[in-house]
Amino acid sequence: MAQALYFSLLVIALCSSSESSQRRYHYININKNWAEAQRYCREKYTDLATVNNINDMNELKKTVNNNLNVWIGLKRTDVYKWKWSLGDPVKYLNWETEPSTDTNNCAVMRNGTWRQEDCNVNMRFICYNDSSKSYIINTSNKTWREAQSFCRQYHTDLISVRNQTDNQLIDNIINDPHTSVWIGLFRDSWEWSDNTDSAFRYWISGEPNVFGYGPLCTEALMSAQGQWNDAGCHHSQPFVCHADELILIQKNLSWTEAVRYCRENHVDLVSVDSQEIQHMVTEVLHQASTAEVWMGLHYYCLMNLWIWVRGEVVCYQNWAPGVQIQLKDCSGEHRAGALQSGGDHLWISLPRSHKLNFICTRRDST
Repeated sequence: MAQALYFSLLVIALCSSSESSQRRYHYININKNWAEAQRYCREKYTDLATVNNINDMNELKKTVNNNLNVWIGLKRTDVYKWKWSLGDPVKYLNWETEPSTDTNNCAVMRNGTWRQEDCNVNMRFICYNDSSKSYIINTSNKTWREAQSFCRQYHTDLISVRNQTDNQLIDNIINDPHTSVWIGLFRDSWEWSDNTDSAFRYWISGEPNVFGYGPLCTEALMSAQGQWNDAGCHHSQPFVCHADELILIQKNLSWTEAVRYCRENHVDLVSVDSQEIQHMVTEVLHQASTAEVWMGLHYYCLMNLWIWVRGEVVCYQNWAPGVQIQLKDCSGEHRAGALQSGGDHLWISLPRSHKLNFICTRRDST
């Protein structure tokens, strides 16, 4: 008992010292209404500011003068329901006064607290960056469709270029003025392969000129500082994939088998150790073919502790109500943590022998 109490106190101390915000906020000194601010953030960053906890809030306050009104990404979708711009459920609130049911459906921050405002008012705003994607240059020559299939099989999809920063990153990575590469834009009202709604375009002057016959796709020309040209999709050339940090594996394995699979093919089972990672897993859980999905959480019964697969203590938690997370009898089957693939994607405890889909991470730090 004394040893278990010691470890519990140690966990509290470690969690208190390790909490931090994983978001990068950017103050934009331009006056726009809420919808225009959202569009601007999505084209140049990730989205309007989302705030999931007090650590995010503290980081957000550092970016702006206290006396200014600034848009954040919170908007009312129903009389009593507010959601973040990217659709995240609202789990942290910092209202100056309880919101009313009037027609002011967007949220602003001033002096570190939030209040309602008319969405059509022009004001400055806060964007944030999401670094959960990486780009992979493939130097083998493939047609656009072959490149798309390869990216979808081994990564996520052909790259969608949201802004000039993304485009410059491609140019910097390739660093060869004689190379052109496929990107994910194709001619069907010029849509992105992964259905991203980015309106950013970087055509060479006079393009797209829709010259020739057959389907047309988009190549980035390094000889033109990464600007774009329309080209026949049947041509073969290198291409750029993007890879999400997390990947859902639609194989039904035990928890131990899932750990082995992730370590052999990616990095590890995912550690959902923050609200940020919880949001990221919700983005892939809709692909699951099982009602629950393994994550990298397991129970060390003798110490009465839940531990992430790489040894980190559990600070952030999202257990479903009524789940028994502490066991008095350690003689039963070892247990591990799983995410519900539906609903609010809460955590549950299951025997490790259950056969489930699972989520791997591709990044060492996740």
